Amino acid sequence: MAGIHITDIEAAINWWREQFPVGDDLGLAPEVAALAEVYALMVYFHESLCDEGSMPELARRAWLDWYDTTPDTPCIAICSTSQGDDLCKGCGRTFDEVQLWPEMTPAEKRATWRRITVESSAWRFNRYAERALT
Repeated sequence: MAGIHITDIEAAINWWREQFPVGDDLGLAPEVAALAEVYALMVYFHESLCDEGSMPELARRAWLDWYDTTPDTPCIAICSTSQGDDLCKGCGRTFDEVQLWPEMTPAEKRATWRRITVESSAWRFNRYAERALT
């Protein structure tokens, strides 16, 4: 199973906090608390990835609910892998990632998103960035 990066756990926590802001009772929504526990353990053990298969069920469900709010694919409809490139100039995915995308797990997709975002060399991050917004 693919690992979920700590930045995705943090993004999910922040999304859930927007859904259920802390009120006067200062209690956390169950989803926030579950994800916060995973996040705290990752920080404590200096881990950047958590195994999606070993996450507590409430935390995993909360992460998947956040994941469902994110764009499914980095594609900007300029695919150079169809022209024989091993790495798509448009989205930054490898040929295999483009072909296997429908079969990938959410964690595998987010790992790909993280890699192409960190590399930031695909057209989606520069001259065709406006296409990525739609």
